[in-house]
Formats: sequence, C-alpha cells, structure tokens
Amino acid sequence: MKRSFSMMLVFVSFLVSGASSCNQDDDNINMENKTPMANGKIKITVNSQTFTATLLDNNSAMAFKEMLPMTVEMIELNRNEKYVRLPENLPTNASNPGTIHPGDLMLYGSNTVVLFYEGLNTSYSYTRMGKIDDPSGLRNALGTGNVTVTFEMDKNSALLGLNK
Repeated sequence: MKRSFSMMLVFVSFLVSGASSCNQDDDNINMENKTPMANGKIKITVNSQTFTATLLDNNSAMAFKEMLPMTVEMIELNRNEKYVRLPENLPTNASNPGTIHPGDLMLYGSNTVVLFYEGLNTSYSYTRMGKIDDPSGLRNALGTGNVTVTFEMDKNSALLGLNK
C-alpha cells in the first residue's frame, strides 16, 4: 500500500512539473508575441475616426504591414468583431490567447484579419498582429454592420523616425 501511494505521489509530482514547464513555454511564446515592432505604428480609419495601432514584432504583422495601405470592407461577426479575408495568406503562429481585449488586431487562420471591439474569452486560436493603442470609441466607430476600414502606415510616426 505504501509503495502504491509513493508511486502515485511521484506520478502526480511529474505531471505537475511537466504542466508547469509547458505553461512557462507558453508564457515565453506569448511574451514574444507581445513585443512591439520597431517602426510598427499604423493608422486604422473607420468613417472619419482614426485610431493608432502598434503592430507586434512577428512575421504575420510584418507581412500585413507590407500590404499597406489598404481599404477593405470588414464584415460584422458576433457583435464583438469585424473581419476581412485577405487575397493572400500570411505567415501564422497561432495560439489560444484565452482573453481577447477591445482593439486586438489578430489573424484567424492564414488570411482572415480580425479587429475586435469587445472583450471576450475564447477557445479559438489566433496569431496576434497588434493592438489599437487607445480603443476608446472603437465600438461606436465600427457600428453594428459591415464597415469600410482603411489600414495605413502612421505618417506622424514616420516623421518622428518611428516608421520606415
């Protein structure tokens, strides 16, 4: 009986330490995905309102940046996000963010750009591309239906040497 209990204790200890190291790796990946891109400021214009966003330092965001400027029709989904399918695939490094915040700019799959205007918990996987610096007013600007959105480099940041 003592031997069985000891074996079970060793097994549980192994599982806990293994789970801990997995979480640590996930945290490192998520921290890497949250590093701002040098020269990564963009403008997102909805109707007459403009928001500044910071792209992250990853291959998806860099490929997206190379496509700018672009004006697209974003489609309403679930009363919390707008999305658009791009004509070409972008590199991905998807993971489950757990929680999505208003202003998150993400890639779903390899060609669907998603702009969230409501926070939520999710079980889906996304590649983080950036975040609107101040999402105040984003929900009202995007409205309830489909909307035309322009993504472009932030010329003010370029003048300050923040964009190339």
